[in-house]
Amino acid sequence: MDQQWLDNFRNNLDQHYTWPSLYIFKFIVPTGKEGEVRQLFPLHTVTEKLSSHGKYISVTAQMMMPSSDAVIEVYIKASQIEGIVAL
Repeated sequence: MDQQWLDNFRNNLDQHYTWPSLYIFKFIVPTGKEGEVRQLFPLHTVTEKLSSHGKYISVTAQMMMPSSDAVIEVYIKASQIEGIVAL
């Protein structure tokens, strides 16, 4: 993630949310990687849905986030998971 993208994302988050705010994270990962995504949200309910061919799983989590920087921290950690796509 380059700094310009992060700055733009932070500005967009700050324009659309009043912190603290409930934020919905959505990811798609190859089957078998969903546990790594769940570890990003250890105290929160995570929902999963298997793709029609079973190769991918969508993972959704809702969290009360204190700031745009906290949201970005989650995305930075998630970017370390091989094959992840953030929606």
